[in-house]
Amino acid sequence: MCGIVGYVGKQQASDILVNGLRKLEYRGYDSSGIAVFEQGQIKVIKAKGRMDDLEDKILELGKPKGVCGIGHTRWATHGEPSDINSHPHGSKTLSIVHNGIIENYLELKARLEAHGYVFESETDTEVLAKLLDYFYEGNPFEAIKRVLHRVHGSYALGMIFKDHPDQIFAVRKDSPLIVGLGTDENFIASDIPAILRYTKNYYLLEENEIVTLSDQNVLIQNLDGEMLTKEVFTAKWDLEAAEKGGFPHFMLKEIFEQPEALRKTISPRLKNGLPEFELDLLQQDAVNRYQKIHIVACGTAMHAGMVGKALFEKWTRIPTDVAIASEFRYNDPILSKEDLVIIVSQSGETADTLAALRLAKQRGVPTLAIVNVVGSSIAREADGVLYTWAGPEIAVASTKAYTVQISMFYLLAFHFARMRKLFTDEETAVYCQKMLEIPEKMNEILQHTDECKYYASRFQNSSDLFFIGRGLDYSMSLEGSLKLKEISYIHSEAYAAGELKHGTISLITDRVPVVALMTQPKLYEKTLSNVKEVKTRGACVLLMASSGLPVSEESADYILWIPEADDILMPLLSVIPLQLFAYYTAVLRGCDVDKPRNLAKSVTVE
Repeated sequence: MCGIVGYVGKQQASDILVNGLRKLEYRGYDSSGIAVFEQGQIKVIKAKGRMDDLEDKILELGKPKGVCGIGHTRWATHGEPSDINSHPHGSKTLSIVHNGIIENYLELKARLEAHGYVFESETDTEVLAKLLDYFYEGNPFEAIKRVLHRVHGSYALGMIFKDHPDQIFAVRKDSPLIVGLGTDENFIASDIPAILRYTKNYYLLEENEIVTLSDQNVLIQNLDGEMLTKEVFTAKWDLEAAEKGGFPHFMLKEIFEQPEALRKTISPRLKNGLPEFELDLLQQDAVNRYQKIHIVACGTAMHAGMVGKALFEKWTRIPTDVAIASEFRYNDPILSKEDLVIIVSQSGETADTLAALRLAKQRGVPTLAIVNVVGSSIAREADGVLYTWAGPEIAVASTKAYTVQISMFYLLAFHFARMRKLFTDEETAVYCQKMLEIPEKMNEILQHTDECKYYASRFQNSSDLFFIGRGLDYSMSLEGSLKLKEISYIHSEAYAAGELKHGTISLITDRVPVVALMTQPKLYEKTLSNVKEVKTRGACVLLMASSGLPVSEESADYILWIPEADDILMPLLSVIPLQLFAYYTAVLRGCDVDKPRNLAKSVTVE
């Protein structure tokens, strides 16, 4: 859940490390630090707080001058955020940065203390530093190998050894790490944006592959010491795509990128107006064999899965479950080889979701991944993968990735219904054409953002807020509530509108804010009745409604009209005002929209 950058080359490492860590701020962090070789010594500077605090400390202590170093942004797991607990951590012989968790660190720490080692921090990472020091006899590879045989947990490690001043060593397990390939320089990083300024070419490290980097060479070995040949990947993103492009925040930029992201995800998968997938998992014999679908994801991706469940059951009549990944593997799920497990993750590295994928594979169940990051762990390990082509999503709060995940579920549901002879080609083509019209309707909403900003100003001082909806609107309400709470810090809850009277309505008193979502013609009268129930008890209601519904202006305190579309496709439109409402509320409250407190973009610990 934090960031690693390493550089070895001809340029000053400090500047490259700081710039790279800036590009990884979206991953979530509470402290940061760098370690750079300077005149044969490792100079370490680290600080609690944001990158600004680290840069201030670098100015105060003097920028390390050297061409080889490692950097880190930390999200606290072991020990509170502090200068001492910040990475890099060190010992007599090395400095190390670490993403992940070492589960048996207390046992290892006790053994090291028995050998006279003294610890300064509360972290599991310092245990790794001391353990490497204990086994080090001049050969970094051998020391790393001996340590890996003794640690349990997840890790991505970047290391520099004092008597190897022109080399970086790295290894990973269950935590992402890439190797950037430059000219007279090489890199390690947790994610592509950290190195885009310098190179687009990179290797993906597999489990327990140990890499040795110098400015001229990259050597990758397995634990047996055998040299490995790796495929070179080229990032499709450019530097501009990972910049704000004139928007005040990445989140707003990414909200505005949704129409194009939707086109990029849908259009390549249509042939003659019909969905087409090349994966064996999605051919007609396989689709007809599936008896049940399990959608497994976390957070926003799980909310996308709820829409997927509704689509699969409505159109394909296949029973579909949606499971929170962190619960799935511990609930001893009932799985059959005639089932399909669909794993959804923006980053493709979400630890709980990856663990759920591995459980399904152990049970021999077919697995299909929907991810945004090419070559991510989930993408590589699933039996089949569908990329969403949303491009880089930098803001912690997911927007465009969520929308394209939903769009993928639409395409899959159309495809499954057609393969199972529940849709004709003509019916499928009609729905696909309607989806192709959605981006223009999205742009129509984005041309009226001031309306969302105005409504946000009416609710910005709320301490609590409720979202309600029925059917697909309930699924969207869950996402709207999550967006609001994660970036504005307003306590927010979403409920199925019909469930209010079963207890929650006791919380509705004078001026309590309620956002009601109403886009489904078959359900709008029921939802409208629920709106009247909360209005009667004094609630202040913002109604987000499809413009095609016969709703009077007196139905709510405020009404935000959403362009009309086929009711089943309305989630692709209703999500945008929900995102904008959350965004502007957070901005008006002075919150750090792109980097909300305590949150990380890629959750790589369970």
